[in-house]
Amino acid sequence: MKIAIIGTGTVGQTFASKLTSLGHDVMMGTRNVSEKLASTAKDGYGNPPFSEWHGANKIVKLGTFAEAAAFGDIILNVTQGGNSINALKLAEAKNLKGKILIDVANPLDFSKGMPPSLLPELSNTNSLGEEIQKTFSDTKVVKALNTMWCGLMVNPNMIGGGDHTAFICGEDADAKKKVKSLMNEFGWKENNILDLGGISSARGTESVLPVWLRIWGATQNGAFNFKIVS
Repeated sequence: MKIAIIGTGTVGQTFASKLTSLGHDVMMGTRNVSEKLASTAKDGYGNPPFSEWHGANKIVKLGTFAEAAAFGDIILNVTQGGNSINALKLAEAKNLKGKILIDVANPLDFSKGMPPSLLPELSNTNSLGEEIQKTFSDTKVVKALNTMWCGLMVNPNMIGGGDHTAFICGEDADAKKKVKSLMNEFGWKENNILDLGGISSARGTESVLPVWLRIWGATQNGAFNFKIVS
């Protein structure tokens, strides 16, 4: 399957590595390809520049946001949540039309330092998932995998035998079915994928982040997740 990843940070790199290992054809999208490859700056978490990672992962194609979106049968949004709408506009609505867009981003507000809060305009009575769906009404937006560290997103079996919960929501049942199938490839068990309904449920899953960040701050370990028991 051709899969586009909008964004080139650590989350995008994690998905790209996993997807190519599973045999998928991957293109990552960035604003400016030559600038991205020429940059020697580490990211905000101190990770090596993208060019180093890409040099070791040349199987992954690199293009502009629009080129990647046109390439992919499925689109993954892994951009910083506050910039997601602008990045997807650069990807162009015509390249997203009719396609499944998996949104794993969170609308975090870093303006007051760490830990971040949620952007007021994209929380409580709205969400990033909803805003993407409203902005790109012809795209099938599915919110998934945004409530955990990226290492677990693509490898749930690294903790608890994979027995923990991933949430999913969106308006299109067939799109959610296809996203679940991709998650199954990552190792997610069907009974651990909890469908919360329509895209407005992204208000809830994105609101998990303030709790997640506090736990991460207290434990200094991102390899944890939540499990729904009843």
